[in-house]
Amino acid sequence: MRVGQGRGSEKSALRYQEIEAWLREIILTGRPGQALPSEVEIAANFEVSRMTARQAVLNLMREGLVDRRRGAGTFIAKNPLHRREGVLLSFSEDMKRRGLKPSSIMVSGKKEIATSEDRNALGLKDPSSVIVIKRIRLADGTPLALERVALLAQCFAVLEEDLVNGSLHAGLRKIGFQPTLASGWLKARLATTQEARKLDLPSKSPLLVETRVIEDQNGVAIEYTETAYAANRYVVDIKLNCAPAVIAPFSAAPIAPA
Repeated sequence: MRVGQGRGSEKSALRYQEIEAWLREIILTGRPGQALPSEVEIAANFEVSRMTARQAVLNLMREGLVDRRRGAGTFIAKNPLHRREGVLLSFSEDMKRRGLKPSSIMVSGKKEIATSEDRNALGLKDPSSVIVIKRIRLADGTPLALERVALLAQCFAVLEEDLVNGSLHAGLRKIGFQPTLASGWLKARLATTQEARKLDLPSKSPLLVETRVIEDQNGVAIEYTETAYAANRYVVDIKLNCAPAVIAPFSAAPIAPA
């Protein structure tokens, strides 16, 4: 007997909520990485359109409960990756430490006119050129982040290194630039339609955007990078010390009558 048989007259809004509840039960009793029924199977089981089935899956994706891999299917989401602040690691080094295989899809790598943000970060005059590298970063084949790197023009030889399976920082060290110190900041925003498609996310999914300025062994800013992580797949852990309590000085001002 098909799940939900005989309820075809209900509104699609109620139907995808029913599908969501059914999928949540599977998620609760399943394991991370387990395959879920396809949209075709869900639509057939509940006697609804694929659009209604897809809506239920997208809602669960926005909550970070499932991952959809292009050409492979939908799976129970794995726990997000956590990174502890305080140590400068490249993406490749970070993933290898976790036992994951880092890789990249190379979007572009070429010399471009520096943007105002590039110039400010790298201390360049206007006009100046920089080496711009754009990649989709993957861990075990799952798209994790979109990356744009601007390097000093002197780093052009790094474009000859393997930036698909290899580390950018390893390539920089090979040509004489040692990434030594990083400063940066984090912010959150929603993915554009194009960004969501590249990361296999629903449109307007949250992104965790990290911006870094990296100096070499001589204290020269050589790299300005913006990395937009899928927020349901990547978490930054921060440990802070509490500042000593400050006791406000006693005020002898009279209390105004009520």
